[in-house]
Amino acid sequence: MYLSILALPLLGAASAGLLGRKLGVTGAQIVTTVCMCSSALLSIVAFYEVALCGSSVSIYLSSWIDSGLMSVDWAFMFDSLTVSMLLPVTLVSSMVHIYSMSYMAADPHNQRFFSYLSMFTFFMLVLVAGDNYFILFLGWEGIGVSSYLLINFWFTRVQANKSAIKAMTVNRVGDMFLTIAFFGVFWAFGNLDYATVFSLSPYMNETVLTLIGLLFLLAAMGKSAQLGLHMWLPDAMEGPTPVSALIHAATLVTAGVYLLLRSSPLLEFAPTTLVVITWVGAITAFFAATTGLLQNDIKRVIAYSTCSQMGYLFMAVGISQYSVALFHLVNHAFFKAVLFLAAGGVLHSMADQQDMRRLGGLINLLPFTYTIILIGSLSLMAIPFLTGFYSKDLILESGYATYTMSGHIVYWLGTLTAMITAFYSFRLISMTFLTTPNAPKVDYEHTHEQDMITVIPLVILAVMSIFFGYIAKDSFVGMGSDMLATSLFVHPSHVTLVEAEFSIPTFYKNLPAMGTIAGASLALLFYHRLANFTVDLALSDLGKRVYTFFNAKWYFDAVVNHYVIGKALALGGITSKVLDRGAIELLGPFGLTSSLYGGSHTIARLDTGVVTQYALYIMIGLISITLLLFVPILSGVSLDNIGDLRLILIYVAGLLFVTGASSSKRTA
Repeated sequence: MYLSILALPLLGAASAGLLGRKLGVTGAQIVTTVCMCSSALLSIVAFYEVALCGSSVSIYLSSWIDSGLMSVDWAFMFDSLTVSMLLPVTLVSSMVHIYSMSYMAADPHNQRFFSYLSMFTFFMLVLVAGDNYFILFLGWEGIGVSSYLLINFWFTRVQANKSAIKAMTVNRVGDMFLTIAFFGVFWAFGNLDYATVFSLSPYMNETVLTLIGLLFLLAAMGKSAQLGLHMWLPDAMEGPTPVSALIHAATLVTAGVYLLLRSSPLLEFAPTTLVVITWVGAITAFFAATTGLLQNDIKRVIAYSTCSQMGYLFMAVGISQYSVALFHLVNHAFFKAVLFLAAGGVLHSMADQQDMRRLGGLINLLPFTYTIILIGSLSLMAIPFLTGFYSKDLILESGYATYTMSGHIVYWLGTLTAMITAFYSFRLISMTFLTTPNAPKVDYEHTHEQDMITVIPLVILAVMSIFFGYIAKDSFVGMGSDMLATSLFVHPSHVTLVEAEFSIPTFYKNLPAMGTIAGASLALLFYHRLANFTVDLALSDLGKRVYTFFNAKWYFDAVVNHYVIGKALALGGITSKVLDRGAIELLGPFGLTSSLYGGSHTIARLDTGVVTQYALYIMIGLISITLLLFVPILSGVSLDNIGDLRLILIYVAGLLFVTGASSSKRTA
């Protein structure tokens, strides 16, 4: 059963990809969707057996690498962390498959699209279920390639090509650090198996673990779009909307967080790494929230909210609250998927118009879509008693209860970020649904709600966005729960959940919720009640400066292009000219070719056709053999052995004479 969870998406991908013409559009859709939904049902069963009943499963298939230095097996491990990750991956992917049956119905390349979706999910499942870092790396690279294919699905669009290449290139940076980390793990532990690495971590040198942990962090920053390697995520919106939902909710961006969660037994003995992870997450969450504050593309706003939420997950990992991070990851998958899929309904209804300034007034035309986006936004904002509330607020409370500088950074910067999140969430709702209609009349004439096929996944995900947090809280982060005890390790000195629940003053517990309500109220006030004042404020000098700064993403891309990419290209040009086209070609292909060509011509000139010269060649050959026999080492010839030196000089003179004679003969 457990291997079927992985095999069914692969079967669907292979069927749609290789047999798409025979199956047809409908056949490919049905095969891939049925395989994905079956995998999701099996994942629910696996979650019950492994996580709730406590029966972990390890499956050995065969040996992969077996040498004197390394032993790597094809093996999969289904512990509580694995099945907890399988749940959002398979459920969200199955909902995306069902949604895409209608959303992509008019696309001429349906079979290819569904094949890529299933392949993407398969590699994510391999990454999650692998028993060692080698299999994790296989899934890691697989989701990178699959994301490239899906972002670039509409390959006739130039911007889609650019975005796919950008995503692949930026992720290559993280992949490089992950590869180096694996070399470090093998050098330190002698193996890449989880059990070996984690059991030896308490006895390893702290500096070594810190370096490995920092390399894991850099790898995770690439996949999870943390500050510095986040540039690819907003541009990934060029792919179809179902792809955006899958990437942002359950697959690509969560891979980096999963790497850190899986490596918790190693990170717990590298406190410096944990501090760095905390600060990276806090700064990223704040940066992404402020960047999304004044974006106008509806999908980009949601994309920056993903980047910000990944920052919360990094903050939770940094303060050793791995179970809370996993809980928020699962919760985030549901409300982020519903936000993207509902936004896709808005785009379809409004002739693919993504600019919120050209929308408005859709609450009367798309009431169902409005309700779904409102539910997803409220859960994203962590409004009390919705799914996001139970995990997001717990991250902030855990930070406060840590009683360290890093913990207070988590709380205060996280609370400010929550307020900004509420502001841009209700700004999106106001500009899209509540304000005066701003689109051409012809766009509104064709506005319609989505059909039943797309409604089903939206309703399921919306229900999960409301109730899942309440239902699952005691299992994931309950005081007496040991569901994740066998897969996530927390050092006893880092356990703060009790303090987070019972020791924090009520004011600090309620402050994030109050900030969220204040942010949402300000958005409604500025963009719905005082729209004219907001326009005047935006047209002022200060307003223009602030708007340009945040809309231009803190000028981060411009700075990176000028000071990093530009310098790197200049350095590449220099090395190409001096080394590749200079020294290497001179000593390599061109130099070798010239030497062989010149030598062959020299030898050819010796062929004169004169018998007496041939006799001279024979004589020179005999002299050469004599020299090789009696003077084997040239360095041994000294001034004292003048006879041998004269013999060598005669030999060289004869050789020069023959060469000169051959040249003169050729000239004549």
